[in-house]
Amino acid sequence: MVILMPQQAASPPPNFRTLDLNLLRVFDEVMAERNLTRAARNLSLTQPAVSNALRRLRETLGDELVRRGGQGMEPTPRALTLWPAVREALRQLQESLVPSTFVPQDATTAFSLAMADATAAELMPGLIETLEATAPGVSLRVVPLSTRDPRRLLDDEAADLAVGYFPAALADLTARAQVGKAVAFAHQRLYEGKYVSVMRRDHPLATGPFTLNRFCAARHLLVSFSGRPFGFIDEALATLGRERRVVLTVNQFFTAGRVVAKSDLLSVMPHHFVAISGIPDELVVRELPFTVPPILVNALWHLREEHNSAHIWLRKIVAEAAARAFPA
Repeated sequence: MVILMPQQAASPPPNFRTLDLNLLRVFDEVMAERNLTRAARNLSLTQPAVSNALRRLRETLGDELVRRGGQGMEPTPRALTLWPAVREALRQLQESLVPSTFVPQDATTAFSLAMADATAAELMPGLIETLEATAPGVSLRVVPLSTRDPRRLLDDEAADLAVGYFPAALADLTARAQVGKAVAFAHQRLYEGKYVSVMRRDHPLATGPFTLNRFCAARHLLVSFSGRPFGFIDEALATLGRERRVVLTVNQFFTAGRVVAKSDLLSVMPHHFVAISGIPDELVVRELPFTVPPILVNALWHLREEHNSAHIWLRKIVAEAAARAFPA
């Protein structure tokens, strides 16, 4: 005879409407400290009160969440998955309810900006001037911009703000917003740039007709943040059924300028870069012999910083530096 045992009823899913959000504050503090005593002290609670809150949250979520280990409290896999979302939600809630006030002259904040060297060369002098005059305790760090889509950098908090030409990323954000999908990033137009062909003074193409055929037949140096030997210029050429030969890629415009000045290679660079390259007398600028889309330089940031007073100030001084460097 086979006896069938009744199946145990599955635990009902947690009801968010009845969840005590104070339990999440306790969970966040315990996860941060991995110690009940320290968590209780930080929360101004007794240790039994913290233990009771954890018990109630365990019952609600159907998971042990944390257990005693050799060095304190060890989180379960569910707790490790849950904690980042809980911490970010609590941070956003606190910022919305009790927004901090950023006082530039008293601040000691360090901001990280992701941008190319040519962009930094234009914006950083103005930014440092602002810091010296109004925020002497604030520091800036420029980190390499290794991609045309810096959303991962911003999501991972490797940069507070990214400045550059991000056509694919912005097109994706626009498309998501148009169909009602959640968008986690915001952006602001800073200036419009123009790209030109750059070569050494006595280059064979420095004079005479600069045709599409001569451009494509030349040997090229590409400034590529990712290292890929294919950029937006190559995309524009592909629409014409043409291609160029890229024989060298580098990740800095300053390096490209030095190489071009001493070789027969051509490069395509921001027009404004030539004047600040340090060697403008050694370079010749020629208009591209085909049409490329306008280079729209934007500041891009994560929406979690949208209402952060320090970040609002950062965006303001970056926009002001761009307006001074690129007056309309």
